[in-house]
Amino acid sequence: MKTRIVHFLIPLLGGSATSAFAADSALTDGGGPLIWFFIGFGALVLMVQAVPALVMLYSMIKALFSPSEEVKTATAAGHK
Repeated sequence: MKTRIVHFLIPLLGGSATSAFAADSALTDGGGPLIWFFIGFGALVLMVQAVPALVMLYSMIKALFSPSEEVKTATAAGHK
């Protein structure tokens, strides 16, 4: 039984070591142009969504600091 476990673990451990060495070249690669396009597209989406948010924030702050409106009561003209 122990020999079966050993024969099973050796390829398993050997296979995991080769993937660790293969990951080294991925760190030095700067990424392809599609990765930079994806990052730029994500930044563009964030900027486009930020414009209406800033407009809404400006209008809320403006309404907060503006003088309050007076409440006018409605009267019926011509009736006594």
